[in-house]
Amino acid sequence: MPAIDHFTFGFLTPVLAYAISCTGAATGLACTSRARAATAGARAVWLVLGAIALGGTGIWVMHFVAMLGFSASGVEIRYDIPQTLLSAAVAIVMVGAGLFITELGKRKLPALMFGGVLAGVGVAAMHYMGMAAMEMSAQIAYDFTYVAASVAIAVVAATAALWCTVHIRGTLATIVATLVMGVAVTGMHYTGMAGVSVVNPVDSVPAGASTMQLLVPLVMAVSIVTFLLILGIGLWPTEDELREQIALEARLKDQEQGVGQSSGVGATSSLASSS
Repeated sequence: MPAIDHFTFGFLTPVLAYAISCTGAATGLACTSRARAATAGARAVWLVLGAIALGGTGIWVMHFVAMLGFSASGVEIRYDIPQTLLSAAVAIVMVGAGLFITELGKRKLPALMFGGVLAGVGVAAMHYMGMAAMEMSAQIAYDFTYVAASVAIAVVAATAALWCTVHIRGTLATIVATLVMGVAVTGMHYTGMAGVSVVNPVDSVPAGASTMQLLVPLVMAVSIVTFLLILGIGLWPTEDELREQIALEARLKDQEQGVGQSSGVGATSSLASSS
């Protein structure tokens, strides 16, 4: 049986994976905080962007960066690109579904729990779809105990992430939530990987893209998307600024209505005096 190494490059890959997960979590929380104060159309856009940040950068990219450190002695590892991209779509769609369910349920506990379970199952599905996308000159076997534990952690992590999108406000709270979410997501990944074993090696070169062929376009694409998201967040008003703007517009509207009513009363009085 080939010997497995989850840390081929030492602690570089887990630290980098954790940092990327935190970046996605922070960007996602920034998006959902703006969704809380936005109108219907803008709210939907921010929730979609939040799903891309959380499901795409925070979870999917974290998985494949962490997988850079995975190796098995004498085993060639490649990736099926269509299936790898499909796993990204699953992560984004399922996290997005959880966000929209929580929002449509008016952020109440039943909607939060249902959305968390749905998103968590999606995160776990992404993980094992990503594993299934690996083409190697051997077979992968799983320990069910670790699989079950990783799914449970994914559900808890997704539910906690949705809770954060509803309740977390303020810089310090956002930083703490980001760090905790990063621990939960990377913890889910390495829990699942702890139950992996490689068996029945064969002397052949599998089809698919090599790790570096997958990594270079992946890093470039994610860097561009994340940069654009952060740029958009920076240019858009914060949740507090949006609420202040809405309150100001409401006061101006009330003042205009008050002026209009006063003008109407004055005109009526003038007509009465003329009569």
